[in-house]
Amino acid sequence: MSQGRNPDRTRRSERSRQAILEATRALVSEVGYGKVAIETIAARAGVGKQTIYRWWPSKGAVIFDAFLALSEGAEGQGAALPDTGDIEVDLKTVMRATVAEFADPEFEKPIRALNNEIANDPDLAAQYREKLARPLDAVKKERLRSAQRAGQLAAGADLDLVLAVLYAPLFQRWLHRSGPLTAEYADSLVDVTLRAFRP
Repeated sequence: MSQGRNPDRTRRSERSRQAILEATRALVSEVGYGKVAIETIAARAGVGKQTIYRWWPSKGAVIFDAFLALSEGAEGQGAALPDTGDIEVDLKTVMRATVAEFADPEFEKPIRALNNEIANDPDLAAQYREKLARPLDAVKKERLRSAQRAGQLAAGADLDLVLAVLYAPLFQRWLHRSGPLTAEYADSLVDVTLRAFRP
Protein backbone atom coordinates (compact mmCIF):
# COMPACT_ATOMS: atom_id res chain seq x y z
CA MET A 1 0.00 0.00 0.00
CA SER A 2 2.74 2.47 0.92
CA GLN A 3 4.39 2.03 -2.48
CA GLY A 4 1.12 2.96 -4.13
CA ARG A 5 0.83 6.15 -2.10
CA ASN A 6 4.37 7.42 -2.73
CA PRO A 7 3.81 8.52 -6.34
CA ASP A 8 0.68 10.39 -5.24
CA ARG A 9 2.61 12.22 -2.51
CA THR A 10 5.34 13.09 -5.00
CA ARG A 11 2.82 14.45 -7.48
CA ARG A 12 1.02 16.44 -4.77
CA SER A 13 4.33 17.80 -3.57
CA GLU A 14 5.35 18.93 -7.06
CA ARG A 15 1.91 20.46 -7.65
CA SER A 16 2.24 22.40 -4.40
CA ARG A 17 5.72 23.57 -5.33
CA GLN A 18 4.58 24.78 -8.74
CA ALA A 19 1.55 26.50 -7.19
CA ILE A 20 3.87 28.34 -4.80
CA LEU A 21 6.17 29.48 -7.60
CA GLU A 22 3.25 30.66 -9.75
CA ALA A 23 1.60 32.45 -6.84
CA THR A 24 4.88 34.16 -6.01
CA ARG A 25 5.39 35.47 -9.54
CA ALA A 26 1.80 36.71 -9.68
CA LEU A 27 2.04 38.50 -6.35
CA VAL A 28 5.35 40.20 -7.18
CA SER A 29 3.79 41.45 -10.43
CA GLU A 30 0.66 42.68 -8.66
CA VAL A 31 1.95 44.29 -5.45
CA GLY A 32 5.75 44.45 -5.76
CA TYR A 33 8.55 42.53 -4.10
CA GLY A 34 8.49 44.51 -0.87
CA LYS A 35 4.81 43.84 -0.13
CA VAL A 36 4.90 40.09 -0.73
CA ALA A 37 4.98 37.96 2.42
CA ILE A 38 5.20 34.23 3.02
CA GLU A 39 1.63 34.38 4.38
CA THR A 40 0.26 35.92 1.17
CA ILE A 41 2.16 33.44 -1.00
CA ALA A 42 0.78 30.54 1.04
CA ALA A 43 -2.77 31.88 0.85
CA ARG A 44 -2.58 32.42 -2.93
CA ALA A 45 -1.05 28.98 -3.50
CA GLY A 46 -3.49 27.23 -1.17
CA VAL A 47 -0.78 25.75 1.06
CA GLY A 48 0.38 26.22 4.63
CA LYS A 49 3.35 28.41 5.54
CA GLN A 50 5.19 25.31 6.77
CA THR A 51 5.03 23.89 3.24
CA ILE A 52 6.93 26.91 1.91
CA TYR A 53 9.49 26.82 4.71
CA ARG A 54 10.10 23.14 4.00
CA TRP A 55 11.67 24.14 0.67
CA TRP A 56 12.84 27.74 1.16
CA PRO A 57 14.45 29.49 4.15
CA SER A 58 13.12 32.97 3.40
CA LYS A 59 10.84 35.12 1.29
CA GLY A 60 13.79 36.21 -0.85
CA ALA A 61 14.74 32.62 -1.59
CA VAL A 62 11.27 31.61 -2.77
CA ILE A 63 10.87 34.78 -4.85
CA PHE A 64 14.20 34.30 -6.54
CA ASP A 65 13.51 30.63 -7.28
CA ALA A 66 10.15 31.59 -8.77
CA PHE A 67 11.92 33.79 -11.30
CA LEU A 68 14.73 31.32 -11.83
CA ALA A 69 12.14 28.66 -12.71
CA LEU A 70 10.48 31.07 -15.13
CA SER A 71 13.79 31.77 -16.87
CA GLU A 72 14.67 28.08 -17.04
CA GLY A 73 11.26 27.29 -18.49
CA ALA A 74 11.71 29.93 -21.16
CA GLU A 75 14.97 28.31 -22.20
CA GLY A 76 13.12 25.13 -23.09
CA GLN A 77 15.80 22.45 -23.30
CA GLY A 78 17.98 23.85 -20.54
CA ALA A 79 20.56 26.59 -20.85
CA ALA A 80 22.61 25.16 -23.71
CA LEU A 81 22.78 27.35 -26.80
CA PRO A 82 22.33 25.84 -30.26
CA ASP A 83 25.49 24.89 -32.13
CA THR A 84 24.82 24.25 -35.80
CA GLY A 85 28.36 25.26 -36.69
CA ASP A 86 27.17 28.68 -37.92
CA ILE A 87 27.45 31.33 -35.22
CA GLU A 88 25.27 33.81 -37.13
CA VAL A 89 22.39 31.37 -37.44
CA ASP A 90 22.71 30.29 -33.81
CA LEU A 91 22.87 33.80 -32.38
CA LYS A 92 19.88 34.91 -34.44
CA THR A 93 17.91 31.92 -33.15
CA VAL A 94 18.78 32.79 -29.56
CA MET A 95 18.21 36.53 -29.92
CA ARG A 96 14.85 36.07 -31.67
CA ALA A 97 13.73 33.80 -28.82
CA THR A 98 14.96 36.34 -26.26
CA VAL A 99 13.11 39.19 -27.96
CA ALA A 100 9.94 37.10 -28.09
CA GLU A 101 10.20 36.35 -24.36
CA PHE A 102 10.60 40.01 -23.44
CA ALA A 103 7.69 40.97 -25.70
CA ASP A 104 5.42 38.37 -24.03
CA PRO A 105 3.39 40.07 -21.23
CA GLU A 106 3.24 36.86 -19.18
CA PHE A 107 7.03 36.72 -19.10
CA GLU A 108 7.75 40.43 -19.19
CA LYS A 109 5.63 41.66 -16.30
CA PRO A 110 7.20 39.61 -13.47
CA ILE A 111 10.70 40.04 -14.90
CA ARG A 112 10.23 43.81 -14.97
CA ALA A 113 9.09 43.68 -11.33
CA LEU A 114 12.17 41.68 -10.41
CA ASN A 115 14.47 44.11 -12.24
CA ASN A 116 12.97 47.01 -10.32
CA GLU A 117 13.79 45.23 -7.08
CA ILE A 118 17.31 44.28 -8.20
CA ALA A 119 18.03 47.95 -8.84
CA ASN A 120 17.26 48.75 -5.19
CA ASP A 121 18.31 45.60 -3.33
CA PRO A 122 22.04 44.75 -3.34
CA ASP A 123 21.44 41.31 -1.80
CA LEU A 124 18.91 40.38 -4.46
CA ALA A 125 21.25 41.72 -7.15
CA ALA A 126 24.02 39.48 -5.80
CA GLN A 127 21.70 36.44 -5.87
CA TYR A 128 20.75 37.28 -9.44
CA ARG A 129 24.38 37.51 -10.54
CA GLU A 130 25.41 34.31 -8.77
CA LYS A 131 22.47 32.05 -9.58
CA LEU A 132 21.34 33.25 -12.98
CA ALA A 133 23.44 35.86 -14.80
CA ARG A 134 26.88 34.28 -14.40
CA PRO A 135 25.80 30.70 -15.20
CA LEU A 136 23.95 31.87 -18.32
CA ASP A 137 26.89 34.02 -19.41
CA ALA A 138 29.22 31.04 -18.97
CA VAL A 139 27.03 28.97 -21.31
CA LYS A 140 26.90 31.78 -23.87
CA LYS A 141 30.67 32.24 -23.73
CA GLU A 142 31.26 28.55 -24.31
CA ARG A 143 29.31 28.86 -27.59
CA LEU A 144 31.33 31.95 -28.50
CA ARG A 145 34.58 30.07 -27.81
CA SER A 146 33.40 27.37 -30.18
CA ALA A 147 32.91 30.09 -32.81
CA GLN A 148 36.43 31.37 -32.11
CA ARG A 149 37.86 27.88 -32.61
CA ALA A 150 35.98 27.67 -35.92
CA GLY A 151 37.41 31.03 -37.04
CA GLN A 152 34.00 32.74 -37.02
CA LEU A 153 34.92 35.17 -34.22
CA ALA A 154 38.26 36.91 -33.68
CA ALA A 155 40.49 34.73 -31.52
CA GLY A 156 41.35 37.63 -29.21
CA ALA A 157 37.81 38.96 -28.83
CA ASP A 158 36.78 39.90 -25.28
CA LEU A 159 33.78 37.63 -24.82
CA ASP A 160 32.29 39.78 -22.04
CA LEU A 161 32.34 42.68 -24.47
CA VAL A 162 30.79 40.54 -27.23
CA LEU A 163 27.88 39.71 -24.90
CA ALA A 164 27.53 43.36 -23.87
CA VAL A 165 27.35 44.54 -27.48
CA LEU A 166 24.82 41.80 -28.27
CA TYR A 167 22.50 42.08 -25.26
CA ALA A 168 22.85 45.57 -23.76
CA PRO A 169 20.94 47.42 -26.52
CA LEU A 170 18.09 44.90 -26.24
CA PHE A 171 17.91 45.28 -22.48
CA GLN A 172 18.04 49.08 -22.77
CA ARG A 173 15.21 49.14 -25.33
CA TRP A 174 13.12 46.80 -23.18
CA LEU A 175 13.84 48.61 -19.91
CA HIS A 176 12.91 52.05 -21.26
CA ARG A 177 10.20 50.82 -23.68
CA SER A 178 11.98 52.86 -26.31
CA GLY A 179 11.18 50.78 -29.37
CA PRO A 180 9.57 47.59 -30.65
CA LEU A 181 11.08 44.22 -29.84
CA THR A 182 10.97 42.39 -33.15
CA ALA A 183 12.78 39.56 -34.89
CA GLU A 184 14.27 42.13 -37.25
CA TYR A 185 15.70 44.06 -34.32
CA ALA A 186 17.17 40.84 -32.91
CA ASP A 187 18.81 40.07 -36.26
CA SER A 188 20.25 43.58 -36.49
CA LEU A 189 21.93 43.19 -33.08
CA VAL A 190 23.58 39.97 -34.25
CA ASP A 191 24.71 41.61 -37.51
CA VAL A 192 26.27 44.56 -35.69
CA THR A 193 28.00 42.29 -33.16
CA LEU A 194 29.45 39.99 -35.78
CA ARG A 195 30.71 42.90 -37.87
CA ALA A 196 32.54 44.16 -34.82
CA PHE A 197 34.08 40.85 -33.75
CA ARG A 198 34.66 38.74 -36.86
CA PRO A 199 38.29 37.91 -37.66
